[in-house]
Amino acid sequence: MIVRILGEGQFRVDDDAAAKLTALDKDLDAAVRDHTDAAFSAALHAAVALVRATGTPVADDEFVTADYILPFSDASVDEVRKLLADGTIPGDSISNHNHIKI
Repeated sequence: MIVRILGEGQFRVDDDAAAKLTALDKDLDAAVRDHTDAAFSAALHAAVALVRATGTPVADDEFVTADYILPFSDASVDEVRKLLADGTIPGDSISNHNHIKI
């Protein structure tokens, strides 16, 4: 699975990490839905740390589509809600083709 962390790049993660990321995604979804900043921050930091620790960076000259996109590691619930509402990623030349999954 290819995971993109906005502002950092893309990483390849194995099936075990992908399964853990899927579980964290449920926590992120609930935190955004319930607008709970502390829970969102904890789940986002755990997801980003997991990808950084277990993933292999995708080379800058290799073009692959991300299966999963994480927000900026310091994103707030409000910022993510805005990204989800309008579907664009500021400063991203291909944002019209990507959907943020959290």
